[in-house]
Amino acid sequence: MQTMTSAYANKMLKNLEETKTYYVNKEVSSCTYVASVNEEPVIPEYDYKEVADTIAELDEKIAIIKHAINLHNATAKVQVGSDEMSIDTVLIKMAQLNKRKAVLDTMRKQLPKAREEHAYSARNAVPEYRYINYDLDLVKKEYEDVSKKIMDMQMALDKFNQTVEFEVEI
Repeated sequence: MQTMTSAYANKMLKNLEETKTYYVNKEVSSCTYVASVNEEPVIPEYDYKEVADTIAELDEKIAIIKHAINLHNATAKVQVGSDEMSIDTVLIKMAQLNKRKAVLDTMRKQLPKAREEHAYSARNAVPEYRYINYDLDLVKKEYEDVSKKIMDMQMALDKFNQTVEFEVEI
């Protein structure tokens, strides 16, 4: 049993994934070799059982840590402004808000009136214009509000991930 923060657990996961990648690459590059008929083969060092067991052990540790993080995220609460939310809810809401922020960013950059260059042809030389159909100031304000909500959530998560500990059975 080991006690750790989410930040530490994620760093540990990254290290385990890097180690696993090393063994997977070692297996790919060493499980076969090429030799000419007229030469002494250079056989790479490779033990299938050892590599397979190491990858399986790493996968087991990764699964245990990810499960512990998921349980922790589903049950632990964090204060974001006046709302108390579980970590997984915060992560879901942040993803939703980031998508909304991207839409609002595009909308806030639109000109109130813009000429459509491709809309007219030689037969109809009358230009067409694209107009926004919303209150640009309202969209700009909404963009700022969404950005602030995301920042508040991220700050609450950062503090939580660095300070709150949970137990992992590894």
